[in-house]
Amino acid sequence: MNATLVAILFCLVSAVAYAAAAVAQSRLAGRTEPGTGGLKLLGRGAWWASVGLNATGALLHVAALKYGPLTLVQPLGALTLVAAVPLGARTAGRKVSATEWRGTVLTLVGLAALLTAAGGAAPHETLGLGAALGVGAVTLAVVSGLGRPGARPGLRHAAASGITSGVASALTQTLTVALTDHSGAVFTPRTVIVTLLVAAFSMGGLLFSQTAYRHGLGAPLAVLTLANPVAAAVIGMVLLGERLQGGTLSLVPAAAGIALSVRGVILLSRAQASADNPASADNPASADIRAPSETPALSGTRPSTGAPALPAVPVPPPPPVADGPSRAPLAPVAAPVTLTGRHPASAVPAVPGARRRTRTRTRRTVIGSPRTAERPTADSLGPAATTGR
Repeated sequence: MNATLVAILFCLVSAVAYAAAAVAQSRLAGRTEPGTGGLKLLGRGAWWASVGLNATGALLHVAALKYGPLTLVQPLGALTLVAAVPLGARTAGRKVSATEWRGTVLTLVGLAALLTAAGGAAPHETLGLGAALGVGAVTLAVVSGLGRPGARPGLRHAAASGITSGVASALTQTLTVALTDHSGAVFTPRTVIVTLLVAAFSMGGLLFSQTAYRHGLGAPLAVLTLANPVAAAVIGMVLLGERLQGGTLSLVPAAAGIALSVRGVILLSRAQASADNPASADNPASADIRAPSETPALSGTRPSTGAPALPAVPVPPPPPVADGPSRAPLAPVAAPVTLTGRHPASAVPAVPGARRRTRTRTRRTVIGSPRTAERPTADSLGPAATTGR
């Protein structure tokens, strides 16, 4: 079988493994508190599943680098987006929106245009020890800047993850060629140091992707997929002698690819924000409505359904009334109270230390009415009561 076809096959399976790992990490990050320590993650099966999927994807990626050039293998890593977006939507129990599809297509087309223009014949050169150390130092400085606290941490951490993963892939190709060309000793200072750099950058990319997926899946994964081949292409063009196909004319498709990829990332960011918070996207004002709950409602009241309680209203004291034989002090009730609906007469409070004038209403009693027995009598109302006919 052609070596290029073998490399493409390995890239396809590796992309599926990376997509499944991204979805598993996104679900795990959504169920993890921000301050959760790393040791607690070791006891969760989802964490080990994501680590296993990432390891599988990495091994397949290394095999692809053995059979294909860096400029071919790295662009095919964008196929992770194709699998991750619908897989993440299915796991979340929703449909892939039209915006997500457009963002995915634009990102893939942009990456293809960018990296096709940066392709060409794969050189047989590898990074020397000094070049590898220089790449490691520059990468560490860039990642340290992206990892500082600031705005849009999800996108910045995704960019850091993509850069470290791309650098790790470039160093892995150097290590693979050095170990399989049978031109000298296997264990040399260069191979040992490059191996340590690959391990460090691979673990750093995994940790940065974990923190990036806490802010969503679509946009961080798109940024990660975009930054990965760009970092590898820069190393290939600057240090490994790779050139743009077509010379200066290839800058046009490269610029168009960058523009399409950026547009795709923006669409995925908006779609992911709407999917994470659909209530605020449909009605932003509804998120700011809060019912006051500091003052409890009166016992015996019936609040209106679906409406928040009104704020506490103090009851003004009535004017003082002269004492009389039929006047009795009323029991004090705490104020203020919350008016939430219809109040029965027994629930109306009185102000402590004040007297209230009692008023008796004259009602006409209908003879033979079944509610006559429930009417108050003159004895119960006192001398001020009158009976109507």
